[in-house]
Amino acid sequence: MNDIIRILQQNARISNNALGEMLGISAEEAAAKIKQLEDAGIIRGYSVILDDDKYDKSTVYATIELKVTPQRDCGFDDIAKTIMMYDEVESVSLMSSGAYDLAVEVKGNDLKDVAFFVSERLATIDGILSTSTHFILKKYKEKGIFIDGEEPDERGLG
Repeated sequence: MNDIIRILQQNARISNNALGEMLGISAEEAAAKIKQLEDAGIIRGYSVILDDDKYDKSTVYATIELKVTPQRDCGFDDIAKTIMMYDEVESVSLMSSGAYDLAVEVKGNDLKDVAFFVSERLATIDGILSTSTHFILKKYKEKGIFIDGEEPDERGLG
């Protein structure tokens, strides 16, 4: 199953025939294994990785670090679930150490959108003590995909 997941992470659009050939199984077996992973909740979805410089140059991404007071009986879960419900939020992660507890990745139409989201939505949630916003200037690699299209040479030197 690890081989299927690794291949799908690089190309979720691969055909069952091609996947089967790579794994030495039939297309039907490949499809059944994918369905099994989906039914078990291991594969949660599929996404598209964009080069925003080519698609929409106005899109702004930011990582927002949050210092949070854990809630009794649920820790950080309830606050994380509240934050996850906003459309601007791309991901929410619990951090293991450091000055902040949660990392939130957001997307906005411009800097003003992200600033409004932080000041009017995030900062007003009970339990959030402080925020630190880091705007992403350029993405070079996302989910294992090189955004500028240049693959490194075989030696991994560039």
